[in-house]
Amino acid sequence: MRDWFWYFMFYSFLGFLLEVAFARVTHNPKRDRKCFYFLPLCPVYGLGALLILAPAPLLSRHIVLLALWSAFAATTAEYLMSLLYEIFLHVSFWDYSHLPFQIHGRVCLLFSLFWCGLGLLLVYGVQPLVAEIVSSIPGWLTLPTALFLGLDAVFTVYVLRRDRTTDALLWYRGLTYRHGEDRT
Repeated sequence: MRDWFWYFMFYSFLGFLLEVAFARVTHNPKRDRKCFYFLPLCPVYGLGALLILAPAPLLSRHIVLLALWSAFAATTAEYLMSLLYEIFLHVSFWDYSHLPFQIHGRVCLLFSLFWCGLGLLLVYGVQPLVAEIVSSIPGWLTLPTALFLGLDAVFTVYVLRRDRTTDALLWYRGLTYRHGEDRT
């Protein structure tokens, strides 16, 4: 269980980095892509990675099945997280309604295809390295990290429900911008 917690943390952070890179490359005006108040994490990636990894030992010899499972698992995680954000927190972190073959703007075929490739990269390339890193994390570090994540999650839920906008997570903007400058 301890390893799965760290996998979630690691892949949520990698997802954050991937989102920031994607926003920069596509010149998206919303460049900050984190989903927690303090921690730079995108939990949809952590959840998607765990869903992909769970049956990976059984599917790793069948690349097509693994690719299809990766698309299904990550797309399901994306849809459910979007639904959770909208229903319980009254915010939306993404909207694919402008893309073809989308479902309620929460998921779309294009990104499902991306998840195929990312899932294969995850299982065959990244996970062996991550497993090695996670095995070297001292056991005593798990509880304080989990407590901080829990506190951040509770505070994030409070802020998002109160403000009903993901912009509420940009608390540090005032620290980096002078006199109302907008550098997005």
